[in-house]
Amino acid sequence: MIVRLMGEGQFEVDDSLKARLDELDDETERAAEAGDANALRAALRALHEEVRNAGQQLDHAHLGASDAVVPPEDLSLDDARKLLSGEDPFPDL
Repeated sequence: MIVRLMGEGQFEVDDSLKARLDELDDETERAAEAGDANALRAALRALHEEVRNAGQQLDHAHLGASDAVVPPEDLSLDDARKLLSGEDPFPDL
């Protein structure tokens, strides 16, 4: 499975990690829905660390599609809510 950490690149991780990544993703959603910016940052940090520790970073020249995209660790609560609602939090990019 290929996971893109926004701002860092793509990592290849074993498919067996999917359940753990889903748990951490659920934590980010709960934090955003609860309006808890500290919990959101902690969950995103944990998600990034899990991918970094378990995955192998791909060469930056790799142009393959990602199976999952993880927002940056410093994603704001407002931007997280926009992502969850389907609104583009980065319209100028």
